[in-house]
Amino acid sequence: MSFYIKTVEGNQRQSTQALLQQIYAAMENGEREFVIDACGQHDIGGPLWSADGNLEFTVNNPGQRVGSMAMAGTTIIVEGSASADTGWLNAGGEIIVKGDSGDTTAHCAAAGKIFVGGRVGTRSGSLMKHDPAYDAPEFWVLKNTGSFSFEFMGGGTAVVCGIDSEEFDSVLGDRACVGMVGGTVYYRGKASGISPATKIMDLDDADKKFLAEGMPGFLKKIGREDVLNELLDMSAWKKVVAKTYQERMKSKSNKKGMNNFRMGDWVQGGIFGDIFPDDGKVVNMINRADARLRVPEWLNSMFMAPCEAGCPAGIPSQTRFNLLRQGNVEDAYRLILEYTPFPGSVCGSVCPNLCMEACTRCMIDSAANIKGLGRMSTFVNVTLPAIDSNHKIAVIGSGVGGLTAAWLLRLRGFDVTVFEKDDVVGGKLVNAVSRERLETKTIEAEIDRIKNSGIKFELNTCVDKQKLDQLEKEFDYVILAIGAYQPKLPPWEGKEKIASYLDFLKQVNAGKRPAVGKKVVVIGCGNSGMDVVFGAYACGAEQVTAIDIQQPAAFKNEIEHAERLGAKLIWPAFTDKITDKGILLKDGRLLEADTVFCCIGEAPILNPILPEKETDRGYLKVGEDFRLSDKVFAIGDMTKLGLLVAAIGAARETSMRITAECRNEVFAPRPRIRIPHERLSLGYFSAVDTTEAVEKPEQDFNRCISCGTCRDCEMCLRTCPEHAITRVVSAEKGTFEYVSDPDLCIGCGICAGVCPCGIWTMRDNPTPEGK
Repeated sequence: MSFYIKTVEGNQRQSTQALLQQIYAAMENGEREFVIDACGQHDIGGPLWSADGNLEFTVNNPGQRVGSMAMAGTTIIVEGSASADTGWLNAGGEIIVKGDSGDTTAHCAAAGKIFVGGRVGTRSGSLMKHDPAYDAPEFWVLKNTGSFSFEFMGGGTAVVCGIDSEEFDSVLGDRACVGMVGGTVYYRGKASGISPATKIMDLDDADKKFLAEGMPGFLKKIGREDVLNELLDMSAWKKVVAKTYQERMKSKSNKKGMNNFRMGDWVQGGIFGDIFPDDGKVVNMINRADARLRVPEWLNSMFMAPCEAGCPAGIPSQTRFNLLRQGNVEDAYRLILEYTPFPGSVCGSVCPNLCMEACTRCMIDSAANIKGLGRMSTFVNVTLPAIDSNHKIAVIGSGVGGLTAAWLLRLRGFDVTVFEKDDVVGGKLVNAVSRERLETKTIEAEIDRIKNSGIKFELNTCVDKQKLDQLEKEFDYVILAIGAYQPKLPPWEGKEKIASYLDFLKQVNAGKRPAVGKKVVVIGCGNSGMDVVFGAYACGAEQVTAIDIQQPAAFKNEIEHAERLGAKLIWPAFTDKITDKGILLKDGRLLEADTVFCCIGEAPILNPILPEKETDRGYLKVGEDFRLSDKVFAIGDMTKLGLLVAAIGAARETSMRITAECRNEVFAPRPRIRIPHERLSLGYFSAVDTTEAVEKPEQDFNRCISCGTCRDCEMCLRTCPEHAITRVVSAEKGTFEYVSDPDLCIGCGICAGVCPCGIWTMRDNPTPEGK
């Protein structure tokens, strides 16, 4: 049995020195396996040595130098990410980091193996060396490294797999392998900026054998065996080795002296004579039309605003605020219904509003009130097209994802039928979200809007494999959105005593008051846990305790409301078993309880409907297009637990794919490219009193910066020194654009400099006169 060490008691944190002394004392008593719930303590796991057996450390939240100078026989497993200097001067230990690792990981490693299941920081692998008396050190990284990696490397082997690193210009960072004199670095993916004192080579048979033999073990240790086949494609790999001394000297001798270059190349044909001949043509200081070096482009909506990019459903809130600024209030309120039928219930009530977290306005005062703007669309109705019975779509499940898909397809005129096993439409949003967080009138209004849209509903209808096969024959497309309703319960002793929180909340939301006793304990301090806390007090509980193994993840206002009701939140708290008296924690404390609920997640019940489909940790595996077959899609929690707005995003994309296919069009999603911050001119905006923004979100359009979308401020029009810019209106389309006249424009770039929204862009003129 492992020796467990908890380093935080109440608000008292154990020092690094005290922790190490506790480990030494435990080793003196024969302990060899440790589980350490750390809080940033340094040097965990090394240098330690046991004459009578190996040492193993399983660590959460370590500080710097975890595994530093670790010796042979020591295994260190970091559950999550690690700080800087992981494996520093590793002398033979095996170090496994299942997340990212900080700067200088494997720095000066001389033996042993280091496995990282994420990215590593700057100067990782630098000064690795190999003592011939021992096996060479190995350093395996699943993703990519920071800059200056493997500098002054003298020996050993590093493997950088490049998984999920396509966004980086180089999986080895910038200036990799500077000063490298030995060892080998294998990498997969794009790489640039590698020291010219090295050679980039193809793999030989020995290299391929090394990777093929080592890769399965590495991936198993970090829990990523799903990418094995991808990484065994040896054609994607290269290796870096140091040039020999002779090769480096030869490279130096080939360099041309400055005088030889000036006399032989620079003068002949002009300054750029080695590239193209100089025709001698003189270009004026100020140029127009084709003679400009740079030309402006009005790239309206080319980039996503941070709020739009941050929203999993891609809702363009900047466009809604622009419509309000223009006085098109109804259009602003209706626009969101093209993305979700739940602007009030989800966006305006239960969503964490990632859009507001990403809002550029946070750099000035506070985010634009997108949450409040969502509530303004709660009772809005839209004109629906006639139903086209030529295309019939079945949706299985009436939760947020299913209803969103049904609504958006109905907006496009399709004949939609929703099949629901329950007698109530709405899934967890209706049944499991506390009315403390979501007002009854809001969810009822939005459900009624969907019901009254012409969508058909088949309630109390269970869909199994046989029924699904039948629906595939009767409908053009089938969307599975059955959610996740099987509670996740760890193998605790007495877990059968735990009550179903989903059944409990469903009864509470239906107006019932099930008996829970005087004392209630809730395992899990997320928003669902807070919903149960609210429900327990509503049902007469006098004392409610919520526990978690980590800092509560619920929204701050939900936690504050729970505490106002009298709830006590305890963390970190690790459950040992459930008894008739309550919950016994691993530290020996007993939390008395008449009723225990567990709210740590759910898994989908797939076997009745998809008995043979591939799963990942209990969730249905689907591709990026959410497709299971030509006719069947799967979305929402049945594929992966996530936010309600993530299910909305998946439903919207699926509805767009189906629409495109039914209309023989090409599905072309909007590129999710967030506008770079440096394109915006924030100097025009100053901090203001945001009281009105909270009280009247529909009046908050002046604070919205409209990142990436023209706010029609005419700043460019009024500041252009050559009066080259005009505003052109299309009465037919009801749109406008700003146009630069090339015969007047001198390419000065003032329009791009003054644009607050980052719309105007200066690009090089591909064929200016004189070039």
